Amino acid sequence: MATVLAIANQKGGVGKTTTAINLSVALAARGARVLLIDLDPQGNATSGLGLPREDPSMYDVLLAGVALDSVVRPSGRERLDLAPSAEALAGAEIELAGTDGREHRLAQAVHALSTPYDLVLIDCPPSLGLLTLNALVAAHGVVAPVQCEYLALEGLAQLLKTVRLVHEHLNPRLVTMRVVMTMYDGRTNLSQQVVEQVRLHFPQLFYRSIIPRSVRVSEAPSHGLSVLEYDPHARAAEAYRALAEEVLAEWRIVASKPEVPITTAGATTHAEEL
Repeated sequence: MATVLAIANQKGGVGKTTTAINLSVALAARGARVLLIDLDPQGNATSGLGLPREDPSMYDVLLAGVALDSVVRPSGRERLDLAPSAEALAGAEIELAGTDGREHRLAQAVHALSTPYDLVLIDCPPSLGLLTLNALVAAHGVVAPVQCEYLALEGLAQLLKTVRLVHEHLNPRLVTMRVVMTMYDGRTNLSQQVVEQVRLHFPQLFYRSIIPRSVRVSEAPSHGLSVLEYDPHARAAEAYRALAEEVLAEWRIVASKPEVPITTAGATTHAEEL
């Protein structure tokens, strides 16, 4: 079974979707077979890869029992597939509330996948509602992007508590949560102090790779690209490659380095169409 990682943080604007996109592309470039599930109703992971939000989508998987295999589509990149979001997903939490086994819908769908992926990454919405709960119940681990600002630290303890509760009561396979610091600006004392606070209070949860603040990261989604494709030599691109190496090592995933770099041949750049 594939290793399933939820990219989660109940605080918005911390680089969660950016991390989901760029980490997925970096892992695929390293040779891993990756599925990115866009579970955020905003659908930014879908559009950020240059693909339109359209049916069937994750809404159909969660609410209509549609097989995840029938929703997955190629991203236009070697070894990377996408299960897209759709606008209808915005009402999914209300509709799920009255259904049986509502916390396990995604786990069942992922377990039934027929394609042999190395990693399944789930981009969660910025909340701890039923969609994120589904992701946690399906996951083996959590990657929590945290912006290098003090306010971004406030919800970290709450997220860790939620992960522990899910492990104890719903998903004993959920064994780890790791923090990746994002939007780091080494020129400011604030960024350095926040990183030190996380290292002090959560020493076992800390990824060594730190994602720097970069205008290239912000520009890339408007072209339907990751920063690794938009500017391969950017410091942020190098940081996401290093993060991918940490993830592969942590989960002992052997991925052969490809001879040909990842390409976007065949990808539909939906952002440019808009």
